Amino acid sequence: MIVYHGSYCKIEYPDINHSRRNLDFGQGFYLTDIKEQAKIWAERYSRNNKQSVLNSYNLDFDAVKENYKIKIFEEHNEEWLDFILLCRQGQTSEKYDVIIGGIANDRVYDTIELYFDNLIDKKEAIKRLRYHKPNNQICITNQAIIENHLAFISSEVVHYDG
Repeated sequence: MIVYHGSYCKIEYPDINHSRRNLDFGQGFYLTDIKEQAKIWAERYSRNNKQSVLNSYNLDFDAVKENYKIKIFEEHNEEWLDFILLCRQGQTSEKYDVIIGGIANDRVYDTIELYFDNLIDKKEAIKRLRYHKPNNQICITNQAIIENHLAFISSEVVHYDG
């Protein structure tokens, strides 16, 4: 499976220890199988006068499925919402090697914030989230997967304003 990572630099040898902790699915190396989505992620660096780099990898997902613990969120639902809230607070209820699911982008996160601040209930939050088209993120939390099942293909500058 071809996957992508948007950054400001070439990342030939990803290391999960260099990622932030309180993200949607916790600390890990984030990828997507949607090339345009990764380009958008990369282009955010151009706002800070950095280059935008699209890194491409081959992920041997069949081997990963056979040997590691994977969590897949098929949709924005109550389980997904609870998991993201825990991860963004630096907690996780269960340890997975790979987590796959929708992104809590700005519009989605606004709904999550309303729920988190008790301004809407969980039922209303899920109802609102169903109107957002989920993108896809793949979070690898186990360095062994990166070292043994993720092969760097290439990197390309996709945007630069400097």
